[in-house]
Amino acid sequence: MGILEQHRRGRLLVAALIALGLGGATLSLWWHATHPSEPVAAARPVPGSRVHLQVEVLNATPAVGLARAATRVLRDAGIDVVYYGSDTGTMPDSTEILVRRGTGDGVDQVARVLGVGVVRQLPAPGRLVDVTVRLGRDFAARLAATRHP
Repeated sequence: MGILEQHRRGRLLVAALIALGLGGATLSLWWHATHPSEPVAAARPVPGSRVHLQVEVLNATPAVGLARAATRVLRDAGIDVVYYGSDTGTMPDSTEILVRRGTGDGVDQVARVLGVGVVRQLPAPGRLVDVTVRLGRDFAARLAATRHP
């Protein structure tokens, strides 16, 4: 194989790679033009209360999606929910609003917004949240009542 054939193959390879790149870019532009993306949901308001609480919401019931629903309710009221998920502990009848850090200023607002709950002091500085909400059967019933009057 001579030196001229190697140069010719190199040029052919470069030309093929450029053509492949242009084809990919064209395909990408066509795809985005014919398949518009889903609209972005409206952002939740930034918490604006005078007392800044970091809240976690835990679903202690078998109801699916309860923690997410409570999180939306709290965030719509301007309360900073930093985590939501499930709690595998005992299932309370009444929602528990547990003060984990600080003096508990502003915790009454959490109970007022949820419409249910018993506030208790249960310090746990390692949790890195000010308040833990353990949703019970009462919040599930309240949510069901507001959805199906």
